[in-house]
Amino acid sequence: MIEEERPDPNGPERSDPTGSDVGDSEDPDTQGVLDEALREKDQFRALAQRVQADLENFKRRAVEEKEDLRKFGQSQVILRVLGVSDDFRRAMEMVPEEAVAPGWREGLELVQRGFDHLLEAEGVTAIEAQGEPFEPSEHEAVLFQETTELEAGRVLSVVRNGYKHNGRVLRAAQVTVAKAP
Repeated sequence: MIEEERPDPNGPERSDPTGSDVGDSEDPDTQGVLDEALREKDQFRALAQRVQADLENFKRRAVEEKEDLRKFGQSQVILRVLGVSDDFRRAMEMVPEEAVAPGWREGLELVQRGFDHLLEAEGVTAIEAQGEPFEPSEHEAVLFQETTELEAGRVLSVVRNGYKHNGRVLRAAQVTVAKAP
């Protein structure tokens, strides 16, 4: 009887599914290439995570900027309306009572209230300054006046009203500030 040669189960001919010989020791160059590839993989993963975080931050900032534009984009128009409203109010104060026909003053006051309601609906509020401590972020000092009526550093009078738009100073109040005699 002829004996068939059978491969030794522990011998060098056994291979893994990838086709590489399991019994062979790994080549040092292959191990170095593998280590380098793993380092690069980690670097690319970290880079991808940073880029993804940057993209998320960009999206968040874009939404915030869009909201700011929506809230404060009309600031220039509001400033113009404030100028007209201030001029109208000053003109009303200068007109003598006897110079206006009956009913006209009430009509003009109605127009002024319309300006005020329009500004209020847009989120514009007046800055309260009279008698308050001087606040550089909200007040613009145009004059310092010696007085004993108020303590030094308080607003003695308002020259021009100031306004905020949605909590942000739109126009500082021009004020006279009290100083000690």
